[in-house]
This record gives sequence, C-alpha cells and structure tokens, in this order.
Amino acid sequence: MAAVFLVMLYEYSPLFYIAVVFTCFIVTTGLVLGWFGLEVPVILRNSEEIEFNTRVSKKEMKQVKNPFGLAITNPASASITNGIALMPDCIEESILTCYWGCDVQELYEALQKHVYISRINTPQALEDAIYSKYIYREQHFVKKNSKEEKYCQLPSDAKIEDFGIVPRSQYPLVALLTLADEDSQELYDIISMVTVIHIPDKKYKLSCRILYQYVLLAQGQFHDLKQLFMSANNNTPSLSNSSAGEQSTDRHLLEKVGLAESEVEQYEENSKDCVVCQNGKVNWVLLPCRHTCLCDGCVKYFQQCPMCRQFVHEYFALCSQKEQDKETPKSEGTVTS
Repeated sequence: MAAVFLVMLYEYSPLFYIAVVFTCFIVTTGLVLGWFGLEVPVILRNSEEIEFNTRVSKKEMKQVKNPFGLAITNPASASITNGIALMPDCIEESILTCYWGCDVQELYEALQKHVYISRINTPQALEDAIYSKYIYREQHFVKKNSKEEKYCQLPSDAKIEDFGIVPRSQYPLVALLTLADEDSQELYDIISMVTVIHIPDKKYKLSCRILYQYVLLAQGQFHDLKQLFMSANNNTPSLSNSSAGEQSTDRHLLEKVGLAESEVEQYEENSKDCVVCQNGKVNWVLLPCRHTCLCDGCVKYFQQCPMCRQFVHEYFALCSQKEQDKETPKSEGTVTS
C-alpha cells in the first residue's frame, strides 16, 4: 500500500515526492542520533556505552566481628589417607567439628534451612539438617586465641581412598566452627562458620585448598566469604612459586568442575598504595571484580577497574574515615594561642 502511494505521489508531483522522502530521512536520522532529546535505541548502542552510562553506586556495608578463623597448615602434605592439619584461630572458645564425606546436596539444603527454618549454631543442628549424611565425624576443642594445630584423619578401618569421579556427590571434608559457650552467641552476629575443603585423592588430584567458606548469622542469613585481590607483601605465596606444570594441571581440574576464576590474578606491584596516584592508601573494593586498588581520592574518577578494565557496578570502603583518623598518628607537641 505504501509503495502504491509513493508511486502515485511521484507521478503527481516529483518535487513533492523528493521533499517527503528527504523529510522522512531527516526525522529518522534525528531519532537515531538523539537530536530531539530522546534516548538512543538500545539495539543501536554497544555494550561499552551502556555500561559507561550506568551510574556506579556506593554499597553500604555493615561491619561485623567474625569470631572464627580457619586455615590449612600444610596443604601439600594433605591427602585422604594421611589426613589434614587445620589451624583454627578463634577469639572465643569454640568447637571444631569435621565431617568426612559430607553430602553436597544435603549441605546446601542445610544452609537454606538455616535461613527459613532453624539456626545452625551447634554441631547437632547441622547434623540434623543434613540428616547425618556423612561418613565420619571428629570433634576438637579450640581454646581462645590459640593457634594450635588440629589434625584430622579418617580411621584406618574406613578403607576410603577416594570419593569417586567428578562431579561428586560428597565433599571430602566439611569443617564447622561453633561457639563452645552458648551465652557467647549473643555477643556476635556470626554464630558459626562452614568451610568446604578439597583434599586430593587417586581420582581427583587437584591440590588441597578451601573451596568455600560460609559465615552464618544469628538473623538467619549466610554469606560466602570471597577473596579480595590486592597488592600483597613479598612474603605472600603466589602462583609463581609453583611450577608451570602444576599451575596448568590445577587450572584444568578447577575448570572441569566450574571452580576456576575467569582469569589468573598476577601482580607485579608489592605495595599497598593506590595503583593510580601511587600515594594514597588503598581503601576501596570494586565489584564485581573484587580488585582492591584505589584510594579515597581516585575512586570517584573510575567507572572501569584500572586493573582488569571490567566495569564497576558497586564499590565499598574497607574502613571508614573515622577508622583512618584513628590509625593516623597524631603529631606531638602543643599549640598555644
């Protein structure tokens, strides 16, 4: 119908036809380029322009004290047959309960039960939530502010050499930290911590490491602890300490089960100064990449991470201005008027 109309219009008046077509062209161009104050259609914008125009929001954070800490003492020597050495670091007397061969699905259902049904603040509460679906359980008492090693090992009569091929239905080891004194639970928002640990065996030789750590709150939430990528001291071990073959093998095994990061983080700098001005103290964490690389003065100028160039959706401060003022030593002497 439109073609017939244009043909009739051209036969009636060629000049008028040309004017109509030219006007339509100008109007269409103006709409696409935003000459009339209208937004450019999303289909005509590239992804970088969309992200750049997105306002970066400051994430409000609540500071809570975590009474629990857990680390693997010597990951290289850990195995299913030889066991593993753990070092809890707690600011209150606590109970370390280790579950060998804990069911994966039941564990994550237990975390959901913590949110909607009952709080997991004791080992018995977790065992009830997972319906005791584990192979072996051992328990250790952790003294306050003590960094004593706790050795965990399967009994010899268990006769377990591996937990099957990937994907697995059982985690090799799940460690639960809870407060020994129930009265102390009222003093902290965090009432327990669940740590999922991978231990190498004959069928899955990925090196020993902590896969996940969840802190469970008294209000019914749980949060996955994530590592922050920031400049470290020279004493901090890095991937460069291991051979290229070990790095390649570990990366392949991680990707096999979907646990590998999108990129391997390597840093050439070994200071805690801002990567931009090299003067201010690093204080801001960029999300979602979790790079901690900007100071208070530089963070407001960036919508892309200066380390990985990923667009910043949110950011938060490691410490408030009041805390920074407390850390800054005051100059000695008095001033008289």
